[in-house]
Amino acid sequence: MEKDYIFDTSSDLGRHHMDCLENVLDGPTTRLLEAIGVRSGQRCLDLGAGGGSITRWLAERTGPTGKVVAVDIATDHLVEGPGIEVHRHDIVDGLPVDGPFDLIHARLVLVHLPQREKVFETLVNALAPGGWLVLGEFSGRPLKVVSAPTDEDRTLWERMMYLSHEVLGPTRGIDFDWAHKVQGRMEQAGLANVQAMEYSETTTGGGDGCLLHRNLNQQAEPLLLGLGATPTELSRYRDLMLDPRFRAWFYQFVCTAGQRPPH
Repeated sequence: MEKDYIFDTSSDLGRHHMDCLENVLDGPTTRLLEAIGVRSGQRCLDLGAGGGSITRWLAERTGPTGKVVAVDIATDHLVEGPGIEVHRHDIVDGLPVDGPFDLIHARLVLVHLPQREKVFETLVNALAPGGWLVLGEFSGRPLKVVSAPTDEDRTLWERMMYLSHEVLGPTRGIDFDWAHKVQGRMEQAGLANVQAMEYSETTTGGGDGCLLHRNLNQQAEPLLLGLGATPTELSRYRDLMLDPRFRAWFYQFVCTAGQRPPH
Protein backbone atom coordinates (compact mmCIF):
# COMPACT_ATOMS: atom_id res chain seq x y z
CA MET A 1 0.00 0.00 0.00
CA GLU A 2 2.75 2.44 0.95
CA LYS A 3 4.09 2.76 -2.59
CA ASP A 4 0.60 3.45 -3.96
CA TYR A 5 -0.30 6.18 -1.48
CA ILE A 6 -0.34 9.56 -3.24
CA PHE A 7 0.52 11.72 -0.25
CA ASP A 8 3.76 11.90 1.74
CA THR A 9 2.72 12.56 5.32
CA SER A 10 6.35 12.69 6.47
CA SER A 11 7.03 15.88 4.47
CA ASP A 12 6.33 19.50 5.45
CA LEU A 13 3.32 19.43 3.13
CA GLY A 14 2.25 16.23 4.83
CA ARG A 15 2.42 17.87 8.26
CA HIS A 16 0.21 20.72 7.02
CA HIS A 17 -2.09 18.16 5.38
CA MET A 18 -2.62 16.42 8.74
CA ASP A 19 -3.08 19.72 10.59
CA CYS A 20 -5.91 20.71 8.23
CA LEU A 21 -7.59 17.32 8.59
CA GLU A 22 -7.39 17.51 12.37
CA ASN A 23 -8.88 21.01 12.41
CA VAL A 24 -11.83 19.94 10.25
CA LEU A 25 -12.48 16.37 11.40
CA ASP A 26 -11.46 16.00 15.05
CA GLY A 27 -14.71 17.57 16.24
CA PRO A 28 -17.09 15.12 14.53
CA THR A 29 -14.73 12.21 15.20
CA THR A 30 -14.55 12.79 18.95
CA ARG A 31 -18.31 13.38 19.17
CA LEU A 32 -18.93 9.85 17.91
CA LEU A 33 -16.19 8.42 20.12
CA GLU A 34 -17.76 10.15 23.12
CA ALA A 35 -21.17 8.77 22.18
CA ILE A 36 -19.98 5.15 22.24
CA GLY A 37 -17.88 5.74 25.36
CA VAL A 38 -14.14 5.61 25.98
CA ARG A 39 -13.10 4.58 29.50
CA SER A 40 -10.03 4.32 31.67
CA GLY A 41 -8.18 1.05 31.28
CA GLN A 42 -9.25 0.30 27.71
CA ARG A 43 -6.85 -0.92 25.05
CA CYS A 44 -7.23 1.01 21.78
CA LEU A 45 -5.81 0.87 18.27
CA ASP A 46 -5.56 4.14 16.32
CA LEU A 47 -4.89 3.16 12.72
CA GLY A 48 -3.57 5.79 10.32
CA ALA A 49 -2.81 7.94 13.33
CA GLY A 50 -1.28 10.79 11.30
CA GLY A 51 -0.32 13.66 13.56
CA GLY A 52 -1.59 11.86 16.63
CA SER A 53 -4.45 14.12 17.73
CA ILE A 54 -6.94 11.26 18.15
CA THR A 55 -4.23 9.08 19.69
CA ARG A 56 -3.64 11.72 22.35
CA TRP A 57 -7.38 12.23 22.87
CA LEU A 58 -7.81 8.49 23.46
CA ALA A 59 -4.79 8.30 25.76
CA GLU A 60 -6.20 11.06 27.97
CA ARG A 61 -9.41 9.09 28.43
CA THR A 62 -7.99 5.59 28.80
CA GLY A 63 -5.19 6.52 31.21
CA PRO A 64 -3.57 5.87 33.50
CA THR A 65 -4.06 2.13 33.07
CA GLY A 66 -5.08 1.98 29.40
CA LYS A 67 -3.01 1.72 26.24
CA VAL A 68 -3.29 3.31 22.79
CA VAL A 69 -1.40 1.64 19.95
CA ALA A 70 -0.83 4.24 17.19
CA VAL A 71 -0.05 2.86 13.73
CA ASP A 72 0.86 4.61 10.48
CA ILE A 73 3.06 4.05 7.44
CA ALA A 74 4.89 7.26 8.43
CA THR A 75 5.39 7.98 12.12
CA ASP A 76 7.49 11.15 11.88
CA HIS A 77 4.83 13.18 13.68
CA LEU A 78 3.83 10.60 16.30
CA VAL A 79 5.36 10.69 19.76
CA GLU A 80 5.31 7.93 22.34
CA GLY A 81 4.27 8.94 25.82
CA PRO A 82 2.33 7.66 28.82
CA GLY A 83 -0.09 5.09 27.51
CA ILE A 84 0.96 5.57 23.86
CA GLU A 85 2.84 2.99 21.80
CA VAL A 86 3.85 3.89 18.21
CA HIS A 87 4.41 1.48 15.31
CA ARG A 88 5.51 2.30 11.76
CA HIS A 89 3.65 -0.39 9.88
CA ASP A 90 1.50 -1.10 6.80
CA ILE A 91 -1.83 -2.54 7.93
CA VAL A 92 -2.11 -4.49 4.67
CA ASP A 93 0.56 -6.76 6.18
CA GLY A 94 -1.60 -7.42 9.27
CA LEU A 95 -1.55 -5.94 12.75
CA PRO A 96 1.81 -4.91 14.25
CA VAL A 97 0.67 -6.22 17.65
CA ASP A 98 -1.94 -8.78 18.58
CA GLY A 99 -5.45 -7.89 19.73
CA PRO A 100 -7.90 -7.88 21.23
CA PHE A 101 -8.77 -4.19 21.41
CA ASP A 102 -11.65 -2.49 23.18
CA LEU A 103 -11.69 0.19 20.47
CA ILE A 104 -10.28 0.33 16.96
CA HIS A 105 -10.38 3.67 15.18
CA ALA A 106 -9.30 4.31 11.58
CA ARG A 107 -9.87 7.61 9.77
CA LEU A 108 -9.39 7.95 6.01
CA VAL A 109 -7.48 4.67 5.81
CA LEU A 110 -9.63 1.98 4.22
CA VAL A 111 -10.93 4.38 1.54
CA HIS A 112 -7.37 4.40 0.13
CA LEU A 113 -6.76 0.65 0.24
CA PRO A 114 -7.54 -1.73 -2.63
CA GLN A 115 -7.26 -4.45 0.06
CA ARG A 116 -9.92 -2.75 2.25
CA GLU A 117 -12.05 -5.88 2.60
CA LYS A 118 -9.11 -7.90 3.89
CA VAL A 119 -8.14 -5.13 6.32
CA PHE A 120 -11.75 -4.74 7.46
CA GLU A 121 -11.89 -8.43 8.37
CA THR A 122 -8.59 -8.13 10.24
CA LEU A 123 -9.96 -5.25 12.31
CA VAL A 124 -13.25 -6.99 13.11
CA ASN A 125 -11.38 -10.10 14.24
CA ALA A 126 -9.14 -8.00 16.49
CA LEU A 127 -12.05 -6.63 18.55
CA ALA A 128 -12.53 -7.75 22.13
CA PRO A 129 -16.03 -8.87 23.14
CA GLY A 130 -17.98 -5.63 23.50
CA GLY A 131 -15.28 -3.74 21.57
CA TRP A 132 -16.07 -1.01 19.05
CA LEU A 133 -14.84 -0.50 15.49
CA VAL A 134 -15.04 3.14 14.31
CA LEU A 135 -14.30 3.95 10.66
CA GLY A 136 -14.34 7.51 9.29
CA GLU A 137 -14.25 7.96 5.51
CA PHE A 138 -14.87 10.59 2.84
CA SER A 139 -17.78 9.82 0.53
CA GLY A 140 -18.10 10.56 -3.17
CA ARG A 141 -20.75 13.25 -2.77
CA PRO A 142 -19.97 15.97 -5.38
CA LEU A 143 -18.15 18.99 -3.96
CA LYS A 144 -20.37 21.73 -5.35
CA VAL A 145 -19.30 25.35 -5.64
CA VAL A 146 -21.42 27.83 -3.70
CA SER A 147 -19.71 30.97 -5.00
CA ALA A 148 -16.66 31.77 -7.11
CA PRO A 149 -15.05 34.98 -8.41
CA THR A 150 -15.75 34.02 -12.06
CA ASP A 151 -17.48 31.35 -14.12
CA GLU A 152 -14.03 30.30 -15.31
CA ASP A 153 -12.97 29.67 -11.72
CA ARG A 154 -16.05 27.53 -11.14
CA THR A 155 -15.22 25.50 -14.24
CA LEU A 156 -11.60 25.15 -13.12
CA TRP A 157 -12.71 23.80 -9.71
CA GLU A 158 -14.95 21.25 -11.39
CA ARG A 159 -12.08 20.17 -13.67
CA MET A 160 -9.68 19.73 -10.73
CA MET A 161 -12.28 17.72 -8.80
CA TYR A 162 -12.90 15.52 -11.85
CA LEU A 163 -9.21 14.84 -12.46
CA SER A 164 -8.50 14.22 -8.76
CA HIS A 165 -11.47 12.08 -7.80
CA GLU A 166 -12.75 10.40 -10.94
CA VAL A 167 -9.52 9.91 -12.90
CA LEU A 168 -6.56 9.85 -10.51
CA GLY A 169 -8.20 8.37 -7.41
CA PRO A 170 -9.41 5.08 -8.94
CA THR A 171 -5.97 4.41 -10.45
CA ARG A 172 -4.60 4.35 -6.87
CA GLY A 173 -7.34 2.12 -5.47
CA ILE A 174 -9.42 4.88 -3.83
CA ASP A 175 -13.12 4.03 -3.51
CA PHE A 176 -15.32 6.88 -2.33
CA ASP A 177 -18.36 4.57 -2.43
CA TRP A 178 -16.88 2.64 0.50
CA ALA A 179 -18.04 5.24 3.04
CA HIS A 180 -21.68 4.28 2.54
CA LYS A 181 -20.95 0.56 2.35
CA VAL A 182 -19.44 0.39 5.84
CA GLN A 183 -22.73 0.11 7.75
CA GLY A 184 -23.80 -2.89 5.70
CA ARG A 185 -20.40 -4.55 5.99
CA MET A 186 -20.42 -4.14 9.78
CA GLU A 187 -23.83 -5.76 9.99
CA GLN A 188 -22.75 -8.60 7.68
CA ALA A 189 -19.71 -9.13 9.92
CA GLY A 190 -21.97 -9.64 12.93
CA LEU A 191 -21.35 -6.31 14.64
CA ALA A 192 -24.19 -4.88 16.71
CA ASN A 193 -25.42 -1.39 17.60
CA VAL A 194 -24.23 -0.11 14.24
CA GLN A 195 -24.60 3.66 13.96
CA ALA A 196 -23.29 6.35 11.65
CA MET A 197 -22.94 10.09 11.37
CA GLU A 198 -22.57 12.26 8.26
CA TYR A 199 -20.79 15.58 8.54
CA SER A 200 -19.93 18.34 6.10
CA GLU A 201 -19.59 22.09 5.96
CA THR A 202 -18.80 24.74 3.41
CA THR A 203 -15.21 25.82 3.08
CA THR A 204 -14.02 29.29 2.09
CA GLY A 205 -10.77 30.27 0.40
CA GLY A 206 -8.07 30.49 3.04
CA GLY A 207 -9.95 28.20 5.45
CA ASP A 208 -8.81 24.74 6.54
CA GLY A 209 -10.88 22.90 3.93
CA CYS A 210 -9.60 24.96 1.00
CA LEU A 211 -6.07 24.87 2.38
CA LEU A 212 -6.33 21.08 2.41
CA HIS A 213 -7.51 21.05 -1.22
CA ARG A 214 -4.57 23.28 -2.12
CA ASN A 215 -2.15 21.05 -0.23
CA LEU A 216 -3.39 17.84 -1.85
CA ASN A 217 -3.17 19.46 -5.26
CA GLN A 218 0.46 20.41 -4.58
CA GLN A 219 1.34 16.88 -3.46
CA ALA A 220 -0.35 15.33 -6.50
CA GLU A 221 1.12 17.83 -9.00
CA PRO A 222 3.25 15.37 -11.05
CA LEU A 223 0.32 12.97 -11.37
CA LEU A 224 -2.14 15.73 -12.32
CA LEU A 225 0.25 17.09 -14.95
CA GLY A 226 0.45 13.57 -16.35
CA LEU A 227 -3.34 13.56 -16.67
CA GLY A 228 -3.38 16.76 -18.71
CA ALA A 229 -3.63 19.54 -16.15
CA THR A 230 -1.49 22.53 -17.10
CA PRO A 231 0.87 24.52 -14.84
CA THR A 232 -1.34 27.58 -15.42
CA GLU A 233 -4.43 25.68 -14.25
CA LEU A 234 -2.69 24.39 -11.14
CA SER A 235 -1.39 27.86 -10.26
CA ARG A 236 -4.81 29.49 -10.65
CA TYR A 237 -6.51 26.71 -8.69
CA ARG A 238 -4.10 27.19 -5.78
CA ASP A 239 -4.66 30.95 -5.82
CA LEU A 240 -8.41 30.28 -5.79
CA MET A 241 -8.05 28.16 -2.64
CA LEU A 242 -6.70 31.27 -0.89
CA ASP A 243 -9.40 33.63 -2.20
CA PRO A 244 -12.13 34.44 0.38
CA ARG A 245 -14.58 35.05 -2.48
CA PHE A 246 -14.55 31.30 -3.21
CA ARG A 247 -16.81 28.94 -1.26
CA ALA A 248 -17.72 25.28 -1.83
CA TRP A 249 -18.96 22.26 0.02
CA PHE A 250 -16.16 20.26 1.61
CA TYR A 251 -16.03 16.47 1.58
CA GLN A 252 -18.85 14.60 3.26
CA PHE A 253 -17.31 12.73 6.18
CA VAL A 254 -19.11 9.52 7.15
CA CYS A 255 -18.16 8.07 10.54
CA THR A 256 -19.55 4.62 11.32
CA ALA A 257 -19.35 2.57 14.51
CA GLY A 258 -20.23 -1.05 15.26
CA GLN A 259 -19.80 -3.18 18.38
CA ARG A 260 -18.74 -6.79 18.71
CA PRO A 261 -21.37 -8.57 20.80
CA PRO A 262 -20.23 -9.10 24.40
CA HIS A 263 -20.70 -12.88 24.20
